[in-house]
Amino acid sequence: MEGTGAQQEAPLVRCPVCLWELPAAHINSHLDGCLQDSGAGKGGEPERSPQPSSKKMRLSGLPGESSGEGEEEPAGGSGPNAPVFSLFHKGRAAAATPGTPGRAAAAHRAVPAAAARGREPGAGSAASPGGHAAALSGETVAQKLEGKPLADKLRPGTLGDYVGQDQVLGEQTLLRSLLEAHEIPSLVLWGPPGCGKTTLAHIIASNSKKNGTRFVTLSATSAKTNDVRDVIKQAENEKRLLKRKTILFIDEIHRFNKSQQDTFLPHVECGTVTLIGATTENPSFQVNSALLSRCRVIVLEKLSVEAMETILMRAIKSLGIRVLGQDEQHTSSANGSDSKSSESPVYIEEKAVSTLAYLCDGDARTGLNGLQLAVQARLTAGKTSHQASIQGCSVDGVLITEDHVKEGLQRSHILYDRAGEEHYNCISALHKSMRGSDENASLYWLARMLEGGEDPLYVARRLVRFASEDIGLADPLALTQAVATYQGCHFIGMPECEVILAQCVVYFARAPKSIEVYSAYSNVKACLRNHQGPLPPVPLHLRNAPTRLMKDLGYGKDYKYNPMYQEPVEQEYLPEELKGVDFFKRQKM
Repeated sequence: MEGTGAQQEAPLVRCPVCLWELPAAHINSHLDGCLQDSGAGKGGEPERSPQPSSKKMRLSGLPGESSGEGEEEPAGGSGPNAPVFSLFHKGRAAAATPGTPGRAAAAHRAVPAAAARGREPGAGSAASPGGHAAALSGETVAQKLEGKPLADKLRPGTLGDYVGQDQVLGEQTLLRSLLEAHEIPSLVLWGPPGCGKTTLAHIIASNSKKNGTRFVTLSATSAKTNDVRDVIKQAENEKRLLKRKTILFIDEIHRFNKSQQDTFLPHVECGTVTLIGATTENPSFQVNSALLSRCRVIVLEKLSVEAMETILMRAIKSLGIRVLGQDEQHTSSANGSDSKSSESPVYIEEKAVSTLAYLCDGDARTGLNGLQLAVQARLTAGKTSHQASIQGCSVDGVLITEDHVKEGLQRSHILYDRAGEEHYNCISALHKSMRGSDENASLYWLARMLEGGEDPLYVARRLVRFASEDIGLADPLALTQAVATYQGCHFIGMPECEVILAQCVVYFARAPKSIEVYSAYSNVKACLRNHQGPLPPVPLHLRNAPTRLMKDLGYGKDYKYNPMYQEPVEQEYLPEELKGVDFFKRQKM
């Protein structure tokens, strides 16, 4: 037992959590288990295992390791190639066997083995660094599409595979330099659905694990405040005992209310956790300003058509589908699929890929799911052989055309949120287009809102405001047109009222514009707000005198009743302090 004697002679280190003594080489793996809540008994004391046996039990077999004399094989094991069980990834296993050098060593060896497979404990659902090529397994296209959605299977695991967002993650950018240097600040990733927020967080997770940083994932749709507090408590122990950093990723962080978001403030401030939040809503409205001041907001744009085509072509290549429409001959054996497969070869038109890239509106998840739906539908319907004639060449197999892609998506994927920022962005664009007399753009933004599900009465109310704010006295009938539009929309509703709104929008875009009344009233308001001291009283001759006392006090004295005079009446109607002021000629204050 030379190996066992060497381990017994090694210096012992006392665990600061459970006070057990064990070899220094095993303290890190043991502490990982002790810090887990599951490693403590009901009474708050760590569970303790029996005394170590004289024989070193072999609990995991890794390639290249030989089983020395006196080593026992575990039940169900298969020699040197025995699998690493998930038991070794949990805290209870490490905490339950502090005095067993063989088990501690096995648990210590299990960590790099798990990392090599992209499944390190606490890593959430990060994709493996191996990239998309190793993500799909199976002989046929149908087998490769089984299980998880295609968008999740092909999630990239490295920055090299990340497509799009060059404005924030391109070469020489600040964020990319920080990620490559493993110096990750607290971030709020803001962007539309399918732009790569969660994928970027998973890439950060993969990089952080290489640097020994813990990465914990929570979703605000299901997590509670207690879950966050548990993660923060464990992060404090990790930082205090092991000097180990913790990154906490909160998906859909806008789902947390203000008081829940306040939970992060002191811990982000002192660096206990590095917070990464992902949201589709404007952080200015949905995230506490105090939390925003402690995080850097990264704005991710929706993916361009070129980026979408790259992502779709990568998926098509991984599935083994051949793209038709190129200047090359196509045969049933040249489809990129496994030749041993009994499945018919699968082809997709190049035009179908381009159409899908346009229709998904920059949403990679929508694009990949649309591709998966179209392929699965054609495979189901294509049990018999199909003939495809491309450039005079007849091809046997399953063909996916542009019509199949359109049928899967039904319509263009319109990004519009009636309660979010896109709501205000579109109504602002409509208002400014009508103000600029661009009838084409005005109709476009109107249709964008209505097709996205906007309330037509909301648009009609804004048109009433526009009639006086931007058209005003240049066309006094504009206000009548707007009110009639609102009443018409109220009477018949959608979709019949959309043409009423379109008529009013075009009328306003073509109408002359005047802000004379709007500017004059704004000047009056500015005058009232900026006045120093008490406001001037109403002149006596402009006051009504319904009683004898009020007449005796001079109310209404010397007032000239204009209809009684044929010639113009000279009379002052403003207070003495404002005599001679013309709010129509003054600049807006």
